[in-house]
Amino acid sequence: MKILFLRLLWVLLGSTIAISLALWVTQANSPLLLASLGGTTLFLFVLSTAPAAQPRAVFGAHLIGALIGIIAYQLFGDAFWVYVFALVVTIGVLLLVRCVHPPAGANPLIMIQAHASFIHLGVTVLVGVSIIFAVAYIWSRLGIGSRKYPVSWNQPSPPSLNWSIWER
Repeated sequence: MKILFLRLLWVLLGSTIAISLALWVTQANSPLLLASLGGTTLFLFVLSTAPAAQPRAVFGAHLIGALIGIIAYQLFGDAFWVYVFALVVTIGVLLLVRCVHPPAGANPLIMIQAHASFIHLGVTVLVGVSIIFAVAYIWSRLGIGSRKYPVSWNQPSPPSLNWSIWER
């Protein structure tokens, strides 16, 4: 029980450092620009062995989702249908390139809502994700009862293209 409590404290401390640094360094006008990174922090510190927590999925999904949201906003504005369109396109692209990271599914919606420009892709999204990744990487090597993160640098998520609910 003591080891579980120590592990919980370790995860919470690492998560606090990661998200605090990401918010501080990016100096986002609104912390909501980094809202999807809350879920990423949970994946990298708690579910670190899941395919969706590996670097390919984390970086790929965040960048792809944000890029689709920015392009959709730049081309079509922020009408209701644009949010739906950008999210559906993001889901399709992430599945096809096997870079599914659920928190990044919020990125197209966040980018449209923020009226984001292409600068946000690097200054906010890439920097924020990189900080959380770096803290998780280092923290896992210092950790209490934890595996080293990442498990695999290029593991696809989902592991196969057989993600259809109709096939077994």
